[in-house]
Amino acid sequence: MASISISAEQSGWAGLMKVCRPLTRHGLLLPCLLFMAFIFVWPILSLLAKGVYSPEVRDTLPQTAAAVLAWDGAGDPPEAVYAALVADLRVADRRDVANAGRRLNYEIPSYRSLLIKTASALQKNSTEPPRQQLTTIDAKWQDRTFWTAMRRAAPAVTPYYILKALDLEQKDDGSIGKVKPEEATFVDVLGRSLWISAVVTGICLVLAFPVAFRISAASPRWRGLLLLLVLLPFWTSLLVRTSAWVVLLQDNGIINSLLLWSGIVKQPVHLIFNRIGVYIAFVHVMLPFMILPIYSVMVGISKDYTRAAYSLGASGPRTFYKVYLPLVWPGLWSGCLLTYVIVVGYYITPLLVGGSQDQMLSYFIAFYTKQTINWGLASALAILLTTCVLVLVGLYGLLGRQSQIVVKA
Repeated sequence: MASISISAEQSGWAGLMKVCRPLTRHGLLLPCLLFMAFIFVWPILSLLAKGVYSPEVRDTLPQTAAAVLAWDGAGDPPEAVYAALVADLRVADRRDVANAGRRLNYEIPSYRSLLIKTASALQKNSTEPPRQQLTTIDAKWQDRTFWTAMRRAAPAVTPYYILKALDLEQKDDGSIGKVKPEEATFVDVLGRSLWISAVVTGICLVLAFPVAFRISAASPRWRGLLLLLVLLPFWTSLLVRTSAWVVLLQDNGIINSLLLWSGIVKQPVHLIFNRIGVYIAFVHVMLPFMILPIYSVMVGISKDYTRAAYSLGASGPRTFYKVYLPLVWPGLWSGCLLTYVIVVGYYITPLLVGGSQDQMLSYFIAFYTKQTINWGLASALAILLTTCVLVLVGLYGLLGRQSQIVVKA
């Protein structure tokens, strides 16, 4: 009886351990997942949320926000709106008023100074009507435009920054239209960023394919040496590599000196602080990112496939397009995707070697984050860039699968 009881107990314990074993394996991943969530996911999401969440006006002027949203926007605002603004400004902290004024200043440039001036000049025990108090301090409060701007900025969840990133704006009547041509900036910058990334990716692909093929076809001894040369740039700081091109490409730099000495040109060629310099520096920085994925696929392809094609009478080009290229497609698409995604978000390289018309969207994200402290617009631009990258990743995957099907057919 005792042995039977012990066997049953052991069997039950073994069954319990068998059930808990998958949970234990998944539980080992929990610290890593929590670390990624708090260190990576949460900061990014909290930053991106600022592109649509702007509660400064609502939190600082709660009565005014409620009153102005209750107003239909037609005609002059009712007396209740003036009374609410006076009541809010009398009790609001001056720092909070400045923050709310900064948000309103995005709508009308002089709004922040108007709000601070009004908050400082209001008398707590005044018996004058609220409308008269405000218009006495500044006649701008008679302008309906300032109140419609207040109405647009009152909601905590706002489309203002996203529209601004798309060169759009919300009109006084609530409709959405394009900004003035002289104010349109970001759509052109986004197109420029996508175009520069495409050109750099194409150049890297043309240069990387023969290099990767030569490395994969080399003997093991030479293959290690060639891979070392490809990996060597990673041992040098990106800032140092980019700064080196400033020295090489300037008008009195080494490249122009060689061109002048050889007689190819009679005067220095402008290779720096323009689009040419951006392309050269980008290709130098990104070429290893294109070579390595292509090489990793090429080195695993058996030569028996091409030999079989030749033995069956296929020509060299036909063997390449029908046999070799389909096998290399995963490496090509991986290299193109990796290169494109990295380039489209680069900041330091165009800043150092490009001109004013060569800056990409990441430059403006950094500008609004660090200099103007407009985190809302910086977050909206980041949302725009992230969305474009995700769409391009999906298109790359779709086109990659379709291209493989076409080539195999």
